[in-house]
Amino acid sequence: MTPEELQAARDHVVPDVATGGLRVLFCGINPSLTTGATGHHFAHPGNRFWPVLHLSGFTPRRLRPAEQDELLGYGLGITNVVARATARADELSAEEYREGGRKLAAKVAELGPLWLAVVGVTAYRTAFGERRARIGPQERSIGGARVWALPNPSGLNAHWTVATMADEYARLRAAVDQELSG
Repeated sequence: MTPEELQAARDHVVPDVATGGLRVLFCGINPSLTTGATGHHFAHPGNRFWPVLHLSGFTPRRLRPAEQDELLGYGLGITNVVARATARADELSAEEYREGGRKLAAKVAELGPLWLAVVGVTAYRTAFGERRARIGPQERSIGGARVWALPNPSGLNAHWTVATMADEYARLRAAVDQELSG
């Protein structure tokens, strides 16, 4: 992709991959320019979402971003706190995060997923005013869904490896499975 194509994707909105009654609705911070240009969530080559999703047991094989619609068959979906594509998450204002949190709560109430998994604890803190939130299950629910804050799979998040992220995502998967079987 050329730099011009990427810049042309700035502020594009990428449609959600979502439907009613999902097991987990994964919520990214906002689309990257690569995602804005391709229309596929977590499309930047350095993003580790797709391998982590597979290694954690959510999908039977590693999906490519272009196969994102297959998630619905597994009871999974994708949305974002802020809908517009940017080069970096720090281009978003705190008010955009808060407004995105309000819109997300309404979307979750409408779709009714069992769990909302926010992929990026800092985005979760800002969008929902939960300054002390940590990675893992949260005390609150949003729109009727239980909430889990997950590590951001961006390649810029060097504190988490693919293996440690997959372990945390697998903790969520185990909680979902337990809730569905119990």
